Amino acid sequence: MIRKLSHFIGEYKKITILTPVLMVLEVLCEVFIPFLMSKIIDDGINKGDMDFVVRTGLLMMLMALLSLVFGAAGAILACKASAGFEKNLRYGLMSKVQKFSFSNIDRFSTASLVTRMTTDVSNVQMAFQMMIRICFRAPIMLVSALVMAFVTNRRLSFVFVFAIILLGGALALIVTNAFPRFRYVFEKYDGVNAGVQENLTGIRVVKAYVREEHETKKFHKASEFLYKCFVAAEKIVIMNGPVMNLTMYACMIGIFWFGASLIVKSGGTDMTVGQLSTFMEYTMNILMNLMMISMIFVMLTLAKTSGERIVEVLDEKIDLTQKENAEKEVKNGEIVFENVDFSYSNNRDNLNLENINVRIPSGSVVGVIGGTGTGKSTFVQLIPRLYDVTDGSVKVGGVDVRDYELKALRDKVSMVLQKNVLFYGTIAENLRWGNENATEEQMRQACRSAQISDFVESLPDGYNSHVEQGGTNFSGGQKQRLCIARALLKEPKVLILDDSTSAVDTKTDAAIRRSFREYIPDVTKIIIAQRISSVADADMIIVLDEGKINDVGTHEELLERNEIYREVYDSQMRGADFDG
Repeated sequence: MIRKLSHFIGEYKKITILTPVLMVLEVLCEVFIPFLMSKIIDDGINKGDMDFVVRTGLLMMLMALLSLVFGAAGAILACKASAGFEKNLRYGLMSKVQKFSFSNIDRFSTASLVTRMTTDVSNVQMAFQMMIRICFRAPIMLVSALVMAFVTNRRLSFVFVFAIILLGGALALIVTNAFPRFRYVFEKYDGVNAGVQENLTGIRVVKAYVREEHETKKFHKASEFLYKCFVAAEKIVIMNGPVMNLTMYACMIGIFWFGASLIVKSGGTDMTVGQLSTFMEYTMNILMNLMMISMIFVMLTLAKTSGERIVEVLDEKIDLTQKENAEKEVKNGEIVFENVDFSYSNNRDNLNLENINVRIPSGSVVGVIGGTGTGKSTFVQLIPRLYDVTDGSVKVGGVDVRDYELKALRDKVSMVLQKNVLFYGTIAENLRWGNENATEEQMRQACRSAQISDFVESLPDGYNSHVEQGGTNFSGGQKQRLCIARALLKEPKVLILDDSTSAVDTKTDAAIRRSFREYIPDVTKIIIAQRISSVADADMIIVLDEGKINDVGTHEELLERNEIYREVYDSQMRGADFDG
């Protein structure tokens, strides 16, 4: 885990290495100060040598100043290095997620990925800053102070053996018991984030059904449970404080007792007042740095949990790979499914699509009909290779989709998904997702084909009109048509509409299909629809049932021979008659 995460130090490697060096210099200056104080007391004040006191005092001031400079410089560099590491790590996580296939994304919840890229990264960043600064400073200060304490008085220094044994045992117990609890806490944290995301995304539904109180109670319940989990984990970690205080005060009492006894019994020969004063300074340094080390262990325990969660994302094997010399040109919009089986779980005993064989000629209009859960969306998602087939092959333009460069394939297989997503910005910026270099005239043409140009041009700012996150300031039909226009700007060879006109009226739906025939006659158009009227004029209609092709034919052919298609048609016609 550490090896994988250290890769993200990147261009901050030099200051990462320099920070511990400055910490060492700070410690060497600081640890020398109590020794000089001892000399001032024993060799200066006791002997009445004021010149020695002044000279040594100035040297102490110089050591203090250098310690301050080295410490401040180290702190600044540690902040820069850790902030840079955090930036690189977030970028690395985002880059990895962007390469995920749909099946990779299915293995992580959105809330979990958000937590890993925010809270978990912050925890690791704090641990990294502690590692390059305090993790070097505290142990070096501890060792240096111990050495100086042994130099000052060897017998009295054995008091610290008790402290180190007690603290070491306590820390081992704390870390061993706290780590699994923090792991569980972060899993519950994901759940709370998921609840918040779901509530805010569906806030209009919540208000429409007057469920604000229910959602508030549900969130409070989840927060209360998370609070209890955190308290359970922190109860173990907080034991570090009492153990540390017990150790510190026990050491101080022992040193005062034995030190004072040595001075009195030996008459100042075994230990002087200056040495006791110096020893107490080193004692405080040792105990404070033992406390810092114990805090480091607690922080690293928390960071270890977060680090493992981050590495899970970084280690996720990308399902979709492309060949080294992948095909970069899609010749036409012909689509051929040959003996295709597909399973989301990659389990051949639990297939979502089974034995799919169909040829779609380039430039044709194809309708896809079927009940909920029959595999319509899955069927079309295999064409731009959002998922890979389990068995068989899907060919576009005569080439297996797995042999294409992914960008080249998806640029020419344009897809409007069921869930229409617009991004924060302007209408023009959203449209240019389809073609970043699109001119205003090209955007107008695409919007005319999608039957949305009149609406856009009626807005005060036209194509520069503002779009809220998710397109919440537009209706469902307006969002659908803007997404269709965005897809058309890619100038695709294949255009897939996955139930993408469900929110528009039948008149507009017909106008969109009519404009497709007029403006993009050579583009293969696949339309998934619930309304028979949306596919009745298609060149061929595919009827899916339980993940299999039940029949393929024209509207008239299917009405005559296919029971499923006829049932859907009759139910919709009865509804139309009733409405009339």
